[in-house]
Amino acid sequence: MDELTDVDKAKMERDQKKIEVKLERWMTSKCCTEFMEAVQAGVEEDTLVKGIAEDKNPFKELKGGCVVC
Repeated sequence: MDELTDVDKAKMERDQKKIEVKLERWMTSKCCTEFMEAVQAGVEEDTLVKGIAEDKNPFKELKGGCVVC
């Protein structure tokens, strides 16, 4: 990126702005409502909410400590 001239950087920024202008924009209140509904719909399968079963937890501490060979 350092080897680009100021003109090249300006063209890249212009092209990015052209892409962004075409994006459909939504109101934040609508997005938040839809996001909350999606999160609540998947809460039963979400390990961050319900946790990991003890027998499937790869990070549980093993009894007996470490062994160095």
